[in-house]
Amino acid sequence: MNLDLSPDGQVIVFDLLGDIYKMPVTGGKATLLAGGMASEVQPRFSPNGKYISYTSDKDGGDNIWIMNADGSGKRAITKETFRLLNNAVWTPDSEYLIARKHFTSGRSLGAGEMWMYHIAGGGEGVQLTKRKNDQQDAGEPEISPDGKYVYFSEDVSPGPLFQYNKDPNGEIYNIRRLNRETGIIETVAGGSGGAMRPQISPDGKFLAFVRRVRLNTELFIQDLQTGEEWSVYDDLTHDQQEAWAIFGLYPNFAWTPDSREIIFYAEGKIIKLEVLTQYLSEIPFEVSVNQTITDALHYEQKVFNEEFLVKMIRQLSTSPDGKKIAFNAAGFIYLKDLPNGKPARISTGNEFEFEPEFSPDGKSLVYVSWSDDNRGSIMKYSLADSSFVRLSTEKGYYYSPKFSNQGDKIVYRKGVGNDVLGYAFGKNPGIYIMPANGGTPSLVLNNGIRPGFNSNDSRIFFQSSEAGKKALKSMDLNGGSIRTHYTSTYANAFSPSPDGKWIAFTELFNVYITPFANTGMALDLSSNNKSLPLTKVSKDAGTYIHWSKDSQRLNWTLGPKYFSKDIKSSFNFLTGPEKTAKSDSFGLDIDLRLKSDLPERKIA
Repeated sequence: MNLDLSPDGQVIVFDLLGDIYKMPVTGGKATLLAGGMASEVQPRFSPNGKYISYTSDKDGGDNIWIMNADGSGKRAITKETFRLLNNAVWTPDSEYLIARKHFTSGRSLGAGEMWMYHIAGGGEGVQLTKRKNDQQDAGEPEISPDGKYVYFSEDVSPGPLFQYNKDPNGEIYNIRRLNRETGIIETVAGGSGGAMRPQISPDGKFLAFVRRVRLNTELFIQDLQTGEEWSVYDDLTHDQQEAWAIFGLYPNFAWTPDSREIIFYAEGKIIKLEVLTQYLSEIPFEVSVNQTITDALHYEQKVFNEEFLVKMIRQLSTSPDGKKIAFNAAGFIYLKDLPNGKPARISTGNEFEFEPEFSPDGKSLVYVSWSDDNRGSIMKYSLADSSFVRLSTEKGYYYSPKFSNQGDKIVYRKGVGNDVLGYAFGKNPGIYIMPANGGTPSLVLNNGIRPGFNSNDSRIFFQSSEAGKKALKSMDLNGGSIRTHYTSTYANAFSPSPDGKWIAFTELFNVYITPFANTGMALDLSSNNKSLPLTKVSKDAGTYIHWSKDSQRLNWTLGPKYFSKDIKSSFNFLTGPEKTAKSDSFGLDIDLRLKSDLPERKIA
């Protein structure tokens, strides 16, 4: 319970369960001043006795409010929505309030600063102190009767990080004060057990504060003239030095106007202490509490949908005429007519399907399939009659099949398997060529990935590594005459254009295009390369880059969207717009929707 005493010493105001009450200083039945759904705490009388300040979250966040002494005329002084406030105290002229303002950090705990606000409201406040870092707190402001000093408690433990399990019998908090005339801040109280919740006597001679002594939280007095300190009460409610006490380490308390007595809260009671004699008396109080309990707002939550939008589109390929796309989603291959066709599976079987590629005439697809029983296969699908042909004759682990530009051959990679799929049927891995209608495959090279033919089908591009970097290489159809065209530290996919004039690549998830330069040596491929024109064509990111048949467009995907960009809009030296277009912001929605796999029964 935070409490305060009116300037004439006749009325106690206090908070209880988030509401504010007043009663005579002699005790008795309390009268409600501020209640309801909001949390309203930390009442303080203005020195002229006209107003009571308090902390309220009525507008959605903790701000400083004032009301008339009879509870009427409630209004917000501060209107913070993020840096919230509490623990306001009045300046002696009753014109300003000084409050603790909370600043959160990346760790979420944050730290406090003292800010001053005029009671007319409308201003953003004046900063009085600056937090020393983002995790060591400061708060509990108090002002001297002459208005010269602002006292506050501050975490002085070794920083700059907030730590749990600190030793309160060492020194966690000090009481410090700001000289409002010089700006100098000095320590007033501290040492073993710390010092917190400063409260200056009305005559300005004494500082009452709270300190930990072994297992007890005690009330201390300091003579501000001599610095002498002594304990006057040793059974306070446990303070919160080891915790993160945004609203203060101990509840507010008050001196009587004659500076002879202190009224404070301890162990559920309101106690009056005569400082000189240390005579104690309990102030009895009675409160009729009405708490409004509101039902939480609930909405019926449907934990599933009967269908869902597929957001992971993989291994997309565009038909030579640019009118269709084929792609893998949820383990199977789908075809979609551009731009607004509905995606449909090419099969109804249970074998998984991956990496579709169109034939040069657009009449067929080649892809790889997988089942645990049959392992991997290279398959060919006819778009004309929806027929399937299994081209491979051996079980294996097959990847990246592509037609030659003449459509008479297919190049692909055979893998060795892995711990998940197994290693059986993984002998003789490498890059292979086979007739487009099936037949005996020929091993071209025993390493490399992502093979594809060059413009006249005389060589095969493939991705490999060199000197610790990724590399784009090529070889003849017999695996000889290997050349390294590009190496790159960060690029992870290379796509030469069908006419051999351009190369697209992805680096750190973005898509770039640059002219394909044949120099007889390996060139470095990077988004920072300034030796040749280079443009970034993706706005956010891109995957599965591939060219149109005429090398005039680059296509890619990102999530559930399909992107395509005309190369003329990417380089101003080509015949096209006077200015190069910005990176594509919007793609075409592939709009594949699948039925959710719904349970048919309950299993306990």
